[in-house]
Amino acid sequence: MRKQLKSLPWKEIPLQGRTRDSGHGRSEIRRIKVATVNNLLFPGACQAVQIKRRRTDRKTGKVTIATVYAVTSLTAEQATPAQLAQLIRDHWKIEALHHVRDTTFAEDASQLRTGNAPRAMATWRNLAIGALRLGGVRNIAAALRHNARDARRPLTILGLT
Repeated sequence: MRKQLKSLPWKEIPLQGRTRDSGHGRSEIRRIKVATVNNLLFPGACQAVQIKRRRTDRKTGKVTIATVYAVTSLTAEQATPAQLAQLIRDHWKIEALHHVRDTTFAEDASQLRTGNAPRAMATWRNLAIGALRLGGVRNIAAALRHNARDARRPLTILGLT
């Protein structure tokens, strides 16, 4: 699939969007191109997307360039390049939450697999992450260790004391 996406005539497609962002010690420029497709190896694909990310580490000055491809069943009438770019950015925000849940809470290693237990635990983990983030916490793992030392601290964060 990647080979097929990479071989599309991207050089002939005009740039359809560009965003500039900074955070986490780096600046990033994202460029998007979108092509209408109808014969990809992905059933139902209507559009292919190419995003080129140019990241610069502000401390070291190191530049990395990555090209990412995506496919969607949304037609050009249903989603513009700008809307697709936003959908992709929003997807990575969700992935960031899943990354915290897996690395900090070892969610993928959980042996809770039946009934409502997995969903209930995911809800509790999301509550903990959300409450800490609302309190301005950037390092969830450190905050969990800090709050585990005193049973009153989590209640204070939730406004229950």
